[in-house]
Amino acid sequence: MLGARMTLASSVKGLARRSKPAWMARNLLHYPALRGNAQLHRRYGIRRPVIGPICHRHITQPADEVPWLDRPNAKTALSAHPDLSSFPEAIQRSLFDWIDDGYMILPRFFDDARIEAINSSLKNLLESGEARTNPLAKSRIMNPFLQSNEVSGALRDSELLRLLSFTLGREARLFQGMHFFEGSQQGAHSDFFHMSTEPVGYLIAIWVALEDVSPESGPVYYYPGSHRLPYLMSEDLDARSGLLFVAKDKDEEYKRRLIAGVEQATIEPVDFLAEKGDVLIWHANLVHGGNAIARNGATRRSLVAHYFARDVLCYHEVTERPALLPA
Repeated sequence: MLGARMTLASSVKGLARRSKPAWMARNLLHYPALRGNAQLHRRYGIRRPVIGPICHRHITQPADEVPWLDRPNAKTALSAHPDLSSFPEAIQRSLFDWIDDGYMILPRFFDDARIEAINSSLKNLLESGEARTNPLAKSRIMNPFLQSNEVSGALRDSELLRLLSFTLGREARLFQGMHFFEGSQQGAHSDFFHMSTEPVGYLIAIWVALEDVSPESGPVYYYPGSHRLPYLMSEDLDARSGLLFVAKDKDEEYKRRLIAGVEQATIEPVDFLAEKGDVLIWHANLVHGGNAIARNGATRRSLVAHYFARDVLCYHEVTERPALLPA
């Protein structure tokens, strides 16, 4: 009987998460934060209210634009950019590699003192009970930058933001952050299906190692060059959302098709065995995930953050909701 009740409760919660009217009611509460999207809706031919469901197929006048380092002439444009020389030579080389590979690694970007300050701050949040853990994944803290000056300072580091903005070709602004205590063990995915933009591609993400990562701790892996694969959108899937509910198996089908595309392109994954203070930056469409944890109790303390470019339409293709950006 208890098992049946728990199954029923889980089904009801799942249905509520897919309910379009429920999310519209929530969005109505956040209308002041969303009303600025009205101009973008008009620009991109979206004939829907700003609090309503949205996905790529609703965009009838898509922008004829992609980020500058995704364009055919990217290497020529990068070579000629007057600000390129303002970055250290190692980062300049990484920017050229970004064009082909879709990621950059910044070794020891944050020094030990700064990492220890971040770890201490996160520990205090947990011990005080103030940490906002994810109800679906207790091994992570959601948006710790809203509660920790140390985390906020790292994710909004001026040199980091300058590099992210340069890479996007627009000002990057922090959207979401997470602290993981252990490896996510998350299957292969690209962030764009979950955090989407119009024009496409104006999302960028970082992963910060808060300790040395061992092979047993479930390191991050990524598929170099997979960012060049076509973006997958809702209209590419057989799963179809209805008037009242988002399609139940939408994310699962998306992942299957994504993996099929990677396998067809014969791209092999690479594990990121990071050292404390290393930063991994990746493209919105780079396929990545987390390996299985091979040793009980192994930790993989890290920060993850996602940044949208300013002045683009931000939404969630997977759940068909507008994105709510922090003030």
